Amino acid sequence: MATTDSSCYTVVFESAAEMPSAAELRSGLEKGSDEVKIDTLRKIIVSTINGNPQPTLMMPIIQFVMPSRNKLLKKLLHFYWEVCPKYDENGKLKQEMILVVNAIRNDLQHPNEYIRGASLRFLQKIAKDQELLEPLIPTCRACLEHRHSYVRKNAVFALYSIYREFEHLIPDAAELMHTFLIAESDSSCKRNAFVFLAHCAMPKAVEYIASIYDSIGSLDESLQMSIIEVIRLDCKNDSSQRSKYIRCTFELLNASSHAVKYEAATTLTTLTQNPTAVKAAASSLINLVIKESDNNVKLIVLDRLDNLRAKHGHVLDSLIMDVLQVLSSADIEVRRKAMSIVLSMTSSRNVEEVVLFLKKQLQKTQEAEFEKASEYRQLLIQSIHVMAVKFSEVAASVVHALMEFLGDSNNPSALDVVAFVREVVEKFPNLRATICEKLVSTIGEIKSGKVFRGVLWILGEYVEFVADIQSTMQEIRKVVGEVPILASEQRLLDEAGGDAEEEEKDKPKVEGGGRPKVLADGTYATETAFTSVAVARLEAVKTAAKPPLRTLILGGDFFTGTVLASALTKLVLRFSEKAVDKAAANMLRAEAMLIMTSIIRVGQSKFVTVQIDEDSSERILNCIQTLSELGSQPVVNETFLEDTKTAFTKMLTAQEKRAAEKKESEKKKEATIQVDDLLSFRQFSKKTADDAIDYDEDVGRATGSGEVHEDFMSNLSRISQLTGFSDPIYAEAYVKMNGFDILLDVLLVNQTANTLQNLCLDFATLGDLKIVERPATYTIAPHGFQSIKATIKVSSTETGVIFGSILWEGPNMSEACVILSDIHIDIMDYIKPAYCNEAQFRSMWTEFEWENRVNVNNSLSDPREYLKQVMKATNMSCLTPEGATSGVCDFLSANMYARSLFGEDALANLSVERTENGTITGHVRIRSKTQGIALSLGDRITMAQKDGKPITVV
Repeated sequence: MATTDSSCYTVVFESAAEMPSAAELRSGLEKGSDEVKIDTLRKIIVSTINGNPQPTLMMPIIQFVMPSRNKLLKKLLHFYWEVCPKYDENGKLKQEMILVVNAIRNDLQHPNEYIRGASLRFLQKIAKDQELLEPLIPTCRACLEHRHSYVRKNAVFALYSIYREFEHLIPDAAELMHTFLIAESDSSCKRNAFVFLAHCAMPKAVEYIASIYDSIGSLDESLQMSIIEVIRLDCKNDSSQRSKYIRCTFELLNASSHAVKYEAATTLTTLTQNPTAVKAAASSLINLVIKESDNNVKLIVLDRLDNLRAKHGHVLDSLIMDVLQVLSSADIEVRRKAMSIVLSMTSSRNVEEVVLFLKKQLQKTQEAEFEKASEYRQLLIQSIHVMAVKFSEVAASVVHALMEFLGDSNNPSALDVVAFVREVVEKFPNLRATICEKLVSTIGEIKSGKVFRGVLWILGEYVEFVADIQSTMQEIRKVVGEVPILASEQRLLDEAGGDAEEEEKDKPKVEGGGRPKVLADGTYATETAFTSVAVARLEAVKTAAKPPLRTLILGGDFFTGTVLASALTKLVLRFSEKAVDKAAANMLRAEAMLIMTSIIRVGQSKFVTVQIDEDSSERILNCIQTLSELGSQPVVNETFLEDTKTAFTKMLTAQEKRAAEKKESEKKKEATIQVDDLLSFRQFSKKTADDAIDYDEDVGRATGSGEVHEDFMSNLSRISQLTGFSDPIYAEAYVKMNGFDILLDVLLVNQTANTLQNLCLDFATLGDLKIVERPATYTIAPHGFQSIKATIKVSSTETGVIFGSILWEGPNMSEACVILSDIHIDIMDYIKPAYCNEAQFRSMWTEFEWENRVNVNNSLSDPREYLKQVMKATNMSCLTPEGATSGVCDFLSANMYARSLFGEDALANLSVERTENGTITGHVRIRSKTQGIALSLGDRITMAQKDGKPITVV
């Protein structure tokens, strides 16, 4: 099928205006000025490209356009000769083309070097037309001796294009190019000739490299790149020149051109696996990243460096400090990529140097002029976290430095520090005392509620000694402020009023003007001046400076209040177990209960922004009850003091297990070995270098022209019927997803006894779909078949619809039409399961604005089965650990995540419960940055519920 497809040409211009008739176009060619001819020729070229070749206009073009000396007209003529039909119905060259060949020969002998060069470039476009090219070969060869390098270099590539298609036309190509190469002085001409020589006679190209071996380092960049390419091709076989090639490539690592450096480094690792050579190549890549200004190039080179590191293990570990210099880049993506490489190269021998460097970078991020300081600081904290957990010897040195950032105004950085401290304090018991002491001393600097919750949980779990508990309680009193909170706030309000309150009482109430207020029940309310003054005083009390934790509670953050109550309960329970002084224990218990009670009371007062919610109030009351029944409920004590810590330990173990499984799965490579495949014994094979890079094979894989394994049944399921069996034309389409393209292979069957002329299949789309080709016209014989292909570009994960019609000329030139059925594009082909950590999920959940809520009403009795059904229907992965969803429970809440081929993130939260009837109720909330993916996934879940079974994704 591929051979019948027409060639792809250069599109010059396309206009939506109505196309003029052939007579009008002829008139423009005959009588118009050069400007009119240019415009007319443009229209003819576009018409030809769109399937209307206008064959009657070829002679007028030869007569009236070809003799012109206008350079733009000559250029457009080249485009026209490229796209116009050159052969008649019998496949023979048209007679008119003899005149065209003669005109091209004259242009190839033109005194103007631009016209000669442009004509030679044009010959490269028509290199498959042997009958046109054969008379022009002698003239092309003569151009090799032209005085101007522009003509010579284009002459070389014109001959090269002809030689690739028809070798017999230039039988002495190797000798011709070798002679030309030795005599040539221009670098671009030498490069083109060398590429030609390498293609037609590789031994002569190798001989030429040997002749200029000592001067390769001083050659032009393009020629150096071509030499590297020849080295790579020659070494696919066992070349005797390998040692020379290695030395030559070593020398090119010091070239001034960044492109040459990159290619030399990549090629060197395919020639040898010597550690010195590998380190030299890696060092060259690192220098390239540091010196290159383009961030995209930096990322590509870092990817190559990462591949090198993965293949050669610890050979590159000594270069880790050089890689750290890449962190000086301003782009955060480059920094992230460099940091991931650093983390993989870190070992127990260099971890201390790396951590010291990162700590210095962390200090620099506090400078005001530092670019993107908050994001970079967060990256550094996360990296230090990973190293400290992996290498216990550095944990003690970094944990205190990182705790300085707990009061950071950048909330994500402070949260990362809390996560790090929480993990370190669990894994390294010997550091607990000093970490808790540091946390207690810095608790007053914390501003964020999330950070407060993390720190309070750590203090509640890991402060174990009597003296430490007392000092912790003392610091908590400071950040809470005076208790009872309600009474102290009321006193502040009374003091703010003072004498003004008495004066207001004596004055009559004045009705306030302005807009009336509407109460909750819909009635109007009036505002007095007395009320306004009271509200102003209350606002003044609310905005007054207060301790940080008190400010959060009065601001409505009662979740932090519940964590405080839980931490106080743990501290009091532990103190009562270990303290000898019962009076001190009772005093501590009373103080903790007073703080908890005051949180509930102030939460129900006018001093808070938002009233306390029921869950928070109930949780704090449970803590108060636990302390009031101190010692009488051992199970409750065990829950507070043991179970929460055990749950955290299990969570860490599950994370480590998942990371280990992921690492193991990356190492495993699936290999399908056929029965008659050659067996390779590793012990008998000689591994001398990395796998050679074959760009031809890479392009083949990228374009899908390599091995294609297609399932016949899967193909059948993708066929959509577009018309009915009783319609004059039966149509069906095979819909194939190919990356970012949709290929429609439409089969048309003429079910009538008439010939259908000027038949046109016209498609249109809804959603982010774009039709690439313009429709062509066809003629179908009676009961004949016609296959038509159409390509559609996809730009986002949104449910798209393709619709259209078939138009043709019926009897008596009347227009007939058949409307096609709609084709709905399945977005599941573009959505793949993915993984992100909890912090990333929460961040995206807060950021994404589009939400689709799908109510769940399913006959399944097991919530976990329903979760599996949703995951299968939506191609999403479950982020909630398996341990959290296991066990017997009527409730289930789980987070899911997927990512599209276009880089779009899709989040989902499933919250369901099993009713008394055995059915499942609840909802699934889907969030994304764009509306399309959220709605599409919601539709998939709804369809899965209607079917009562998961949708099969093919």
